[in-house]
Amino acid sequence: MLISDIMARALDFIPSSATIQEAAVLMGELDVGALPVGSPEDLQGMITDRDILFRVVAEGKDNTAVRVRDVMSTTVFTCRETDTVEAAMDIMGSYHVRRLPVVNEAGEVTGMLTLSDLSRTLMLETGAMQNALAELSSTAKGD
Repeated sequence: MLISDIMARALDFIPSSATIQEAAVLMGELDVGALPVGSPEDLQGMITDRDILFRVVAEGKDNTAVRVRDVMSTTVFTCRETDTVEAAMDIMGSYHVRRLPVVNEAGEVTGMLTLSDLSRTLMLETGAMQNALAELSSTAKGD
């Protein structure tokens, strides 16, 4: 299975000049834990809820004064739309990341792949969910 089959295509970017407060508000509105910084053609970094928690809140910094560029992660690992699920899992595991921006052949960001996307797909594809539901169903009949 290819990444293009399971990735989220709806993606909002935040500029590096935005405040941490603006980033947190946008994350809340979108119900996401991370935002790509820059644009699809110019991925500058990623800002996560953990970045905000540990680099701003825990240090007592003013979230209206601190800019995204000051706390974002600038090393960003990506995968391609044409990569396999296994390849993306290898990247995530090797670099201990929970999210991967997905890029096309031109290097433009076209989506995001998360651990949730992978786990949901793996549960459905391997039949684990169906087996668990069948087992629960057969157990419930015996009650």
